[in-house]
Amino acid sequence: MATEYDLVILGGGTGGYVAAIRASQLGLKVAVVEKGKLGGTCLHAGCIPSKALLRSAEVYSTTKKSEEFGVIAKDVSLDFSKVQERKAKITDQLYKGVQHLMKQGKIDVYEGLGRILGPSIFSPMPGTISVEMNSGEDNQMLIPKNVIVATGSRPRTLPGLEIDGTYVMSSDEALEMSQLPKSIIIVGGGVIGIEWASMLNDFGVEVTVIEYADRILPTEDKEVSKEMQRLMKKKGVKIVTNAKVLPESLEKSEGVTIKADHKGEEKTFKAEKLLVSVGRQANVEGIGIENTDIVVDKGYIVTNEYFQTKESHIYAIGDVIGGLQLAHVASHEGIVAVEHMANENPSPIDYSMVSKCIYSNPEVASVGYTEDEAKEKGFDVKIGKFSFRAIGKALVYGESDGFVKLVVDKETDDLLGVHMIGPHVTDMISEAGLARVLDATPWEVAHTIHPHPTLSEAIGEAALAVDGKAIHS
Repeated sequence: MATEYDLVILGGGTGGYVAAIRASQLGLKVAVVEKGKLGGTCLHAGCIPSKALLRSAEVYSTTKKSEEFGVIAKDVSLDFSKVQERKAKITDQLYKGVQHLMKQGKIDVYEGLGRILGPSIFSPMPGTISVEMNSGEDNQMLIPKNVIVATGSRPRTLPGLEIDGTYVMSSDEALEMSQLPKSIIIVGGGVIGIEWASMLNDFGVEVTVIEYADRILPTEDKEVSKEMQRLMKKKGVKIVTNAKVLPESLEKSEGVTIKADHKGEEKTFKAEKLLVSVGRQANVEGIGIENTDIVVDKGYIVTNEYFQTKESHIYAIGDVIGGLQLAHVASHEGIVAVEHMANENPSPIDYSMVSKCIYSNPEVASVGYTEDEAKEKGFDVKIGKFSFRAIGKALVYGESDGFVKLVVDKETDDLLGVHMIGPHVTDMISEAGLARVLDATPWEVAHTIHPHPTLSEAIGEAALAVDGKAIHS
């Protein structure tokens, strides 16, 4: 028996379920096929659980220095099992919320592995979905007019650093640790690596980060990377850049030992555990792509600006197409894809307008071009920068490290990029994102009266600093 749909979505992660809701709003008959749990990586193995752990680490770290705030808390200790219980409770609450949204939208959910079939008795075009049900029931056949592939990604590893879950972990295994190690080596100083380094350091773990590039957070503005490295070292995190890990040197026995080529010199590192954090790879295998004309390049599905693949009725969104592998990006890609198939004439996404966040301690947030990127694109730039040390609310918080930096086109006064490192900047970046969308100038940002005392005053001061008019510098 086969069931017909206007749209079938392979993958019920953030991109998939948001696309399903938008399609339901537009009156489409929708089904989602998910082999795991609705919410996908973001909800169950990424954004939410990692931020729950980061928050616990922040509270623990703050409590240990509470005397600075006049609060005497003796014998502060950590119960990591309760940290994990809190994480699970938050994740479960949100999971139930997603399930409710599916029911509310009358969206059918098939729990199993979906595969795209080639032309068959059901359809002359590839796109019929065969669902291998988790329950062991007979395969379900779904006949859609359109398909969205939203199968996401998984942690990438390096040859020789295969994940064993005991000594060598990816972020997936690290999230499920029942107890904290005394020490850990993190291979990779990108976003995920630095979030874990910050978190584990705040929990009291001895952390060493080994990064191949010449700086941590290599995709961020150089000044932000430099400040983060300074602050991580200040907290006690050991950071080794320009270092190539030698996987063949890995030894596992009551801990891990590994060597790295550091500027031509071989160095040895030892710890209880090793976390591999070298990016993510798309889940393109086993879903029937070979039965279609869909093009896969460098491991990612190729699409146009509306997320159509070479098979025009099959779309792809989120991590599986590469680009910015962020939950909020996948969601908006899903909305654009659905609105395009429904002839709603959506605008393509301008990725330079997308805000990015790193939830370490301190936090990092950015939107638009870095200073170097702007110069590479031919802009003559001017810079406005303002430190949190001159912001009263930051001093009240006890978190005055960091700054806000604006990158501006000297010729047109257009705001090209905003980069922040410091307290709660992930909550502040949306103002900068809106300024980018509205094509605001520093003058307009500066003449938006920022309430006092707030951390957001740093944005207004940085905007004034572009033309040397900052008040408190």
